[in-house]
Amino acid sequence: MCSAGRCWAAGGALLGLLLALSVPSGGSSKTGRGPVTCGSVLKLLNTQHRVRLHSHDIKYGSGSGQQSVTGVEASDDANSYWRIRGGSDGGCPRGLPVRCGQAVRLTHVLTGKNLHTHHFASPLSNNQEVSAFGEDGEGDDLDLWTVRCSGQHWEREAPVRFQHVGTSVFLSVTGEQYGNPIRGQREVHGMPSANTHNTWKAMEGIFIKPGAEPPASHDEL
Repeated sequence: MCSAGRCWAAGGALLGLLLALSVPSGGSSKTGRGPVTCGSVLKLLNTQHRVRLHSHDIKYGSGSGQQSVTGVEASDDANSYWRIRGGSDGGCPRGLPVRCGQAVRLTHVLTGKNLHTHHFASPLSNNQEVSAFGEDGEGDDLDLWTVRCSGQHWEREAPVRFQHVGTSVFLSVTGEQYGNPIRGQREVHGMPSANTHNTWKAMEGIFIKPGAEPPASHDEL
């Protein structure tokens, strides 16, 4: 576990390197249309409440006690970057478009923990708690989320839902706000049915182009 300052520095260095890699190689892009691909790093916007999926080195004071996941209004917060990865079976090769119906892991770039849920009540709404779990991108089977979208692939400009593989809930925001130390941030939780509170859209990020291979010296990204 790193301190908040070190995490911010590490996250900034990683994102800077991704940006540098995207310019000369032609293998990634920051804007435009197209599919979301495995290995891409992006922010996710809840389209109903206009907050980005976020995490940080702050644990829940109830429930699981794991790292909290929230929604924030700011578009420039480095704590809102997530990397798209496959399950432990490696079923999401870098650069391939993510299919509608595919199970993925969302790994928080700054802390290396995976988006996770389980049968604990969320602290504000009493829905299902969503946390960040694991170390260095490795957690357990409760880190898997099915991408629910229309068509063949997850497109950047299209709304999408994330349904948890293990418990079937949808990643959701309904507007409840935390007090200190994360005043104003929104609760993120799991809900049992698809509705307007659980649609998301890909926003800022580095999108690996289909078929692109990273330089050999940067495989750890």
